[in-house]
Amino acid sequence: MNKIIWAYFLTLSGVVLFAGGLFFIKTIDDPYGMLRALPYVCVGVGCVIFGHGIGEIILRSAMKNNPAAAKQLEIDTNDERHLTIANRAKAKAYDMTVFVFAALILSLSLMGLDLSAILLLIFAYLFILVYNSYYRLKYYKEM
Repeated sequence: MNKIIWAYFLTLSGVVLFAGGLFFIKTIDDPYGMLRALPYVCVGVGCVIFGHGIGEIILRSAMKNNPAAAKQLEIDTNDERHLTIANRAKAKAYDMTVFVFAALILSLSLMGLDLSAILLLIFAYLFILVYNSYYRLKYYKEM
């Protein structure tokens, strides 16, 4: 019961963020600084939160109306084969992301993007690589 209340809360929060973002887009005539991007961020985040909440509500409703499908979904979710496939897909996506992110940083720096934006991208890239190295060492010690 608690998860369904959380889903309704997420849906309502998404609608409020979306509506607030649209309101500020329409009412602020001459935005400056952070107000230029904040309403659009609110609209985007509101859409994502609303979609997640409404998807959870629909899933719970469908599982309540069809117990056999709910049991099959739980079996499929916890199946080791599916978990292995999902983990391998994540690993391949991560491997590709490392190279794409490096190429993006290089291309943006060659285009002459602002140094602060380039440094933010580089710090995020290095954070991902350090995070990967930390867990790789941790798992090597465990196994």
